[in-house]
Amino acid sequence: MSARNLIRKSNVTLICTTDDPADSLEWHAKIAADRTFDVQVLPAWRPDKAMNIEKPDYSDYLATLSKVSGITIRSFASLKKALINRMDFFASMGCCVSDHGLLSLMYYPASDEEIENIFAKRLSGNVISKEEELTFKTAFMLFAGKEYHKRNWVMQLHYGCKRDNNDLMYQRLGPDTGFDCISSHTSSDQTADFLNGLARTDELPKTILYSLNPGDNQAIGTIIGCFQDSSAVAKIQQGSAWWFNDHKTGIKDQLLSLANLGNLSGFVGMLTDSRSFLSYTRHEYFRRILCDLIGEFVENGEFPSDSETLSEIIKDISYNNAVRYFGFHLDEI
Repeated sequence: MSARNLIRKSNVTLICTTDDPADSLEWHAKIAADRTFDVQVLPAWRPDKAMNIEKPDYSDYLATLSKVSGITIRSFASLKKALINRMDFFASMGCCVSDHGLLSLMYYPASDEEIENIFAKRLSGNVISKEEELTFKTAFMLFAGKEYHKRNWVMQLHYGCKRDNNDLMYQRLGPDTGFDCISSHTSSDQTADFLNGLARTDELPKTILYSLNPGDNQAIGTIIGCFQDSSAVAKIQQGSAWWFNDHKTGIKDQLLSLANLGNLSGFVGMLTDSRSFLSYTRHEYFRRILCDLIGEFVENGEFPSDSETLSEIIKDISYNNAVRYFGFHLDEI
């Protein structure tokens, strides 16, 4: 029952971890050199700490990032250089995907001068306003998206969670200890505007939108339809039902919404937490719900009873689409 054997018995072929830009990735190098373990383990870029300018320890984090990158960070321009340096390193270790945890997607565009002023204000120890925070984060995400497009990385955006709601339990246990809830803060207008901010210069990368709020399903389904192109099948995707929604009803509702408004056959399928080895069973649970739903379509006469085509669709959603979309070096099934 070792971690490695749980991975093998689950027929896992590739795992992506989530890693901060300042991480050394030393264990990735060790796993890659270990010939006794044939499952690929790749880093995924998670730069939340570099973006969260409002956090009390932001200056401390920048000092760490400066040391790791070898670039002294005194401006937003130098922060971008440091992040590009680390992106290059992550790419050399096989990284091809990013992940961002957001309260919501924001779009408050501003000039370079305005962004530099906000950054300088924060570095000087002053408190920035909420509007300044969102303006800076918009600039950060636009920069990140353009860099992902250059590298053909996938941009994953998770949002719709309000964290640490119980102050008493926060004081006792600390952050991220189970007292989170669904947020209804996300604006579909700003989500579309953010994607358009990248698309207007043809710098929108492959993007997956995951909302914790199931009420966002239809909005996401219509937004992604505005930005598809021929560079990838289902280039802009709605991500799988997650967290409070990765149960039968939540998974089925997400699949139905995507089937109604988007391209279900191009879907990259289920997401799970690779750090929780017992959670791999979610993929089997997802596949059963997927097969049951498509079986209903066939029984209702809504899809042809063509076993060859049906088999191809299920295999693609369960495995092949992810291999193609992320560009993993794996054989299709």
